[in-house]
Amino acid sequence: MLFNSIEFAIFFPIAVTVYFLIAQRWRVHWLLAASCVFYMAFIPVYILILVVTILIDYVAGIYLERVQDPAKKKLLLWVSILSTCTVLFIFKYFDFFTGSFVGFAALLGWHLPRPVIAIILPIGLSFHTFQSLSYVVEVYRGNQKAEHNFIVYATYVMFFPQLVAGPIERPQNLLHQFWERHSFDYVRVTSGLRRMAWGFFKKIVVADRLALYVNDVYGAPQNFNGLQLTLATFFFAYQIYCDFSGYSDIALGAAEVLGFRLMENFRTPYYSLSISEFWRRWHISLSTWFKDYLYIPLGGNRVSKSRHILNLLITFTVSGLWHGANWTYVIWGFLNGLYLVVGWLTKDWRTRIFDSIGLKESSFVRKSLMLLSTFTLTCVAWIVFRAKNMSDAMYVFTHLTKGWNFHQIATEQFLLRQLPVAFAAILALEMGQLLSNRISVPGVLQKLPVGGRWALYAGFVMAVVMFGVYKQAQFIYFQF
Repeated sequence: MLFNSIEFAIFFPIAVTVYFLIAQRWRVHWLLAASCVFYMAFIPVYILILVVTILIDYVAGIYLERVQDPAKKKLLLWVSILSTCTVLFIFKYFDFFTGSFVGFAALLGWHLPRPVIAIILPIGLSFHTFQSLSYVVEVYRGNQKAEHNFIVYATYVMFFPQLVAGPIERPQNLLHQFWERHSFDYVRVTSGLRRMAWGFFKKIVVADRLALYVNDVYGAPQNFNGLQLTLATFFFAYQIYCDFSGYSDIALGAAEVLGFRLMENFRTPYYSLSISEFWRRWHISLSTWFKDYLYIPLGGNRVSKSRHILNLLITFTVSGLWHGANWTYVIWGFLNGLYLVVGWLTKDWRTRIFDSIGLKESSFVRKSLMLLSTFTLTCVAWIVFRAKNMSDAMYVFTHLTKGWNFHQIATEQFLLRQLPVAFAAILALEMGQLLSNRISVPGVLQKLPVGGRWALYAGFVMAVVMFGVYKQAQFIYFQF
């Protein structure tokens, strides 16, 4: 079920109302039932895949807690991980790896048949797979007690606000909340609804409007000049941010209405002054997942310089593969890892250059240059991420500076209609983010009279209704 759909507009009020009306002992059962309905709105039979992974890790968690022998415990952990990852591999990566192997064999003169599994990727498979894996790893490490109540564990994996696109929650943060009593609280509910409204603004007004132009250009980049390619790339940077952070805002807001606290997934990443800072602000639940369960186990930075570089590149390349079964995602991940490595190796050199020309660390000019360079590098990487294949990506790279035909832009009716609203939406987004960084917006709103406060809410909703794009566009990260 899409958040930006009529079905969700009907589903969510019913789910919330029943949740607060029924007895406490039945609430987790209701959440599980509601989450099943939410997920089955896509392809109903695919809920069986979730059931399989839930059963595997539920049983594994209980036995990991019981087994005392370290060797047996480690074996059990790997059986659980491999079983869960096998499901992910079959549905998401089988065609990619077999196709890549057949293509590589063809380069060597071997002509092999290509086996194909004609299946649709289940919505959000990577997200709930990683959430399940974090549970068994934390139980293995002794940081989390095994959950013996199957309904509670299943609800932890299937909790509908964050089921299909995160945030990827750790058991220490979310699991215990299903045992807590959540009473209806007017302030908390309105706070959650405000968060949801902001998420809908990001998705419907900003992301989906920018997508109209981005999809047109990146669908056939050979038909466009350098200025159009640059503009589409800039728009995509905001599209993917507003699409994904908008989903996260809706998810966090919906959970807050119900009384649950989910982790923040974005912290204005385009205000970052370095690529490393960007990844501390972007998709935080995933980047910390890879840090804790891949980068650190590989040795992190507690190893030799060359091994540290290798650990970074491995982590980001695997992260790229997580995003999709396509070489564009793999190269995008590797490129971001390379950014980090180069940034780390040149940090002292760049600091000396800035200091030598009198640009102190706190200077506005220095921060502006760092912000602009970070955003530019991020946009360059987004080209690979957005392109259908590496051929299209290379075309965009090699034509960004060619054919800057302003006259063609001025006579393009589609863009002339969309451009003012698109830039106005981006401006409104940035103003909202800067405002929230400087003052407590909820605090200011609470000081207003009730009538004035709700008039502002109504005005904001009307703005979303008037300027939104209503095609029920799927969230970008659903495909991951």
